[in-house]
Amino acid sequence: MFKQAPLPFVGQKRMFLNQFKQVLNENIQGDGKGWTIIDVFGGSGLLSETAKRTKPVAEVIYNDFDGYSERLKHIDDINKLRQEIFQIVDGIVPRNKRLDKALKEKIINKIKEFNGFIDLASLSSWLLFSGNQVATLDELYSHDFWHCVRQSDYPEAGGYLDGVTIIRESFHTLIPRFKGKEKVLLVLDPPYLCTRQESYKQERYFDLIDFLRLIHLTEPPYIFFSSTKSEFIRFIDYLMESKADNWQAFENYKRIAIQASASHNGKYEDNLVYKF
Repeated sequence: MFKQAPLPFVGQKRMFLNQFKQVLNENIQGDGKGWTIIDVFGGSGLLSETAKRTKPVAEVIYNDFDGYSERLKHIDDINKLRQEIFQIVDGIVPRNKRLDKALKEKIINKIKEFNGFIDLASLSSWLLFSGNQVATLDELYSHDFWHCVRQSDYPEAGGYLDGVTIIRESFHTLIPRFKGKEKVLLVLDPPYLCTRQESYKQERYFDLIDFLRLIHLTEPPYIFFSSTKSEFIRFIDYLMESKADNWQAFENYKRIAIQASASHNGKYEDNLVYKF
């Protein structure tokens, strides 16, 4: 079973996998026969992969809205470009240090000359500071470059997502297709409210209207991932206090919280909220 996604993806829930499997095993008997598990905001597919290995007979649907499965087909090219960029900086610039203009220009030329698949997310993880994301190569080139280049190749992703149904659909239409059906588990790991989501391939923010529509569509059973960055816990507590739209879906919810850290002084809390 994979403990992390094969290729870089900001927001993969690798720190929550044990808790995720625990909730699945406590609430879905045996091998998951008769169940459909929908990873609505599929991201890297790590939750789909984990669900399929934990409940192998369940139908697991991975909503690959940002094309992660396509990236997996090109690991050889990604590794080749990594090697070429690493050779430019290895032994010249210390790790986690800024590159000068000459080295940056050399890397940009190497990317432009590369005759193969170019994975923007991998490039961002190698060259940008502290997990920054960009939407285009031109945007990447506009940033300062840092030596965060991975020192080894990514392993092959053989078996990853085997047996998982891969789709690409907006949550606005996906969730209603399964409304009212028995033994359908919604796995919900949406973008943080009002944050720019290059990783989710949206041209706009995941805004308040999107969030409220998602809340309106949510019904048990579900597993909902959130963070104190989005104030989700406060919001659902407000829902129940005010008896606002769809508050019953969150009544008596259960919660698992873990402490996380983006940096030395950037601590926050990740939450897994669920109801069966």
